[in-house]
Amino acid sequence: MSKLSSKIDSMSANSAKLKEQVAEIQSQLAQMASSQAEMDKIRSEEKALYDKNSAELKTGIDGVKKALQVLKDYYAKDASHGSKGDSAGGIVSMLEVVESDFTRDLAEIESAENSAVAEYEKVSYMNKVAKTSKDQDVKYKAKEAASLDKSGSEAVSDREGIQAELDALNEYLGKLNKMCVAKAEPYAERARRRAAEIEGLKNALQILDGEVVLLQENTKRALRSKYIHSA
Repeated sequence: MSKLSSKIDSMSANSAKLKEQVAEIQSQLAQMASSQAEMDKIRSEEKALYDKNSAELKTGIDGVKKALQVLKDYYAKDASHGSKGDSAGGIVSMLEVVESDFTRDLAEIESAENSAVAEYEKVSYMNKVAKTSKDQDVKYKAKEAASLDKSGSEAVSDREGIQAELDALNEYLGKLNKMCVAKAEPYAERARRRAAEIEGLKNALQILDGEVVLLQENTKRALRSKYIHSA
């Protein structure tokens, strides 16, 4: 009974601990899923913004390049516009600055996009690995807890059976004790019984004394009668 009770307590405690760990891991998995969903949303929004801005910048760059080419071709073919070379040069310079700015901006958002994609993929991969590990941990711990619960239930059943046997043995032992085991006699009962024994002995002695006297008298009579007859 003691061994089974200790075993049941141990299995129950271990099962409860495993279930607590499973609950904690499941809470972590839920937080990871929520975090990943938020990351997915942000990445989607960032990607949409990048696609929009990069498309606009590329379109702008292409437009500026075409404008520059048209201007350069125009002023190169028509010598009469030579007097306007300074003005044309200013326009071309301005367009080249715009092209440079657009190209720089495009490079910056592409770099930011590449960095964001790399970070997103890195964290997503780490979350995936962690999720796989935690899922396996939950599966193992839940299985172990279920096994402990089953073994504990079987041990409880065994203990109930042993308890029934123990109760039967104790009941039988109680009957044997009543039949076989001497019980201590109270002092008053011993004193009463001893007084009764002493009184009985006294009565017996008195009876014996009376019988001795009677025997002596009978003996005297017999001797006296014998003596008379012989005379």
